[in-house]
Amino acid sequence: MKNITVYSGPMCNFCDAAKRLLSRNNLNYNEIDISTKEGLRDEMTKRANGRRTIPQIFFDDYHVGGYQELRELEKTGKLLSSLE
Repeated sequence: MKNITVYSGPMCNFCDAAKRLLSRNNLNYNEIDISTKEGLRDEMTKRANGRRTIPQIFFDDYHVGGYQELRELEKTGKLLSSLE
């Protein structure tokens, strides 16, 4: 199973929704709150090919996108298979 990383921030409804979606699918994830340390937003932006909004979600080094893209994977039944 691939490692899931969620770049998030405080008071972010889409971040909360993404974490709830992963939890209801019994998926563990590593959360990186970009507000906690200088340089984390830059790290996220570089990994996400310039995207600066949160959340940004990764399966290992594969950039999934944000909450909408994660939700689409769940809706189409591709979420679990994309983590294999």
